[in-house]
Amino acid sequence: MNTGYRTQLTRQIGEHLVVSKLGRQGIIATPFAGNVPDYDLLASDLEGHSLPLQVKAINGISWQFTANSFLDIEIKNEKQIIKGKKNLKNSALICVLVVLDKNEKDTFYVLKKSDLQEIIFHKYTSKATNGVRIRPRNSKSTHCAVWPEDLEPFRNNWKLITDHFDPIE
Repeated sequence: MNTGYRTQLTRQIGEHLVVSKLGRQGIIATPFAGNVPDYDLLASDLEGHSLPLQVKAINGISWQFTANSFLDIEIKNEKQIIKGKKNLKNSALICVLVVLDKNEKDTFYVLKKSDLQEIIFHKYTSKATNGVRIRPRNSKSTHCAVWPEDLEPFRNNWKLITDHFDPIE
């Protein structure tokens, strides 16, 4: 199967699973037909409160991120100098990371973008010495994998979303 097609299916399935989970909790949510920068779903309640959500789904074993989207990294003389965390545009954005399971035993991790930034910061700096990291193959690569075990405290943390809405009576 074409890789782009598979990626699109993974994205679509992940977003619709999150919509379904929220619906079961009395929250209306909808994905967008096209690409909306920064978020994938909009959740709302009967009172008109709304909340944008970002969804990242995988069929594999880890999510792939670019650390320099979250961290201030300067590349100098084949070395990466990690200067700290970036000021994120929307650090309170809620992200739902989904592990799709072929047996439909999918796993959901619900956290703020700032929590994800913290995880990436610790993972990326753990391979640095005095704030300097040297990538063995490509000095410009800021690739960072996040694994489900890194997100365990956020498993099924739906309260992070539901607390934004009034309960349906």
